[in-house]
Amino acid sequence: MISFGGVAYPTAVMGALGLTFGALLAFASIKFFVKTDERISLIRDILPGANCGGCGYPGCDGYADGIVNGGAKTSLCAAGGPTLAQRVAEIMGVASDVSVPMRAVLKCKGSPSFSARNAVYEGIKDCRSAAVLPGGTPNACPYGCMGFGTCVEVCLFGALSIVDGLASIDPEKCVGCGACVAVCPKSALSLTPQGSRIQVVCNSNWKGPDVKKVCSVGCIGCSLCARVCPEKAITVENNLAAIDATKCTNCGTCMTKCPAKSINAILSRAAEISYSAEAV
Repeated sequence: MISFGGVAYPTAVMGALGLTFGALLAFASIKFFVKTDERISLIRDILPGANCGGCGYPGCDGYADGIVNGGAKTSLCAAGGPTLAQRVAEIMGVASDVSVPMRAVLKCKGSPSFSARNAVYEGIKDCRSAAVLPGGTPNACPYGCMGFGTCVEVCLFGALSIVDGLASIDPEKCVGCGACVAVCPKSALSLTPQGSRIQVVCNSNWKGPDVKKVCSVGCIGCSLCARVCPEKAITVENNLAAIDATKCTNCGTCMTKCPAKSINAILSRAAEISYSAEAV
């Protein structure tokens, strides 16, 4: 015969404990409740959601929190540009930070047609893996683009591709997030203001005679570009020309005078294809 007398007591005890713990949890949720600033969700909703990390934060959620709670600038989202920066500033009730839209550029023109390859690489198609080879990189120039496409893999905007053994950047798609720059083991990629059209397309610090042994279009550090620049926007350091984008007016004088043809104009993808076809 089943007796319910022995069940009632433990059931009552368990019920009382459940009520007690429930009350304690309810009290704790109220006592220790941390209110979330609604501005975080408002900012997160207008961020592009690319999670590219170009802002320096772990994704868009991290950046939204960084703006509200960490004092991050409102203009760090390269994908959103100045328009987004203004909207974020309005949510925060502050003046918009001044930002210069950037784009990635490749500081190398040494395709296999212009720069020899020391070896045939058969390993993992990753620039970082190839860069640590004990015998050196496959490229005769140790400063040049390796062309295995690591930058292509990390670009979330489809702005990079490999063309003729080199990274090719579509200026219309590039948002200047810097993801490709961060992964390039040769530092052959850099960011430049979108308005800057004239670029030195070489990354070598070797002296002129050594450069010519491995690349026919490498900068030889002759300083002719610096001498002819009307704005004094060019300097030569460590055997390599550098253009100050804040001074350059894109006149192209340096490009026409460069004996090594290592200064180029950034073209749109359509213009670049047309130019290549005409050259052929």
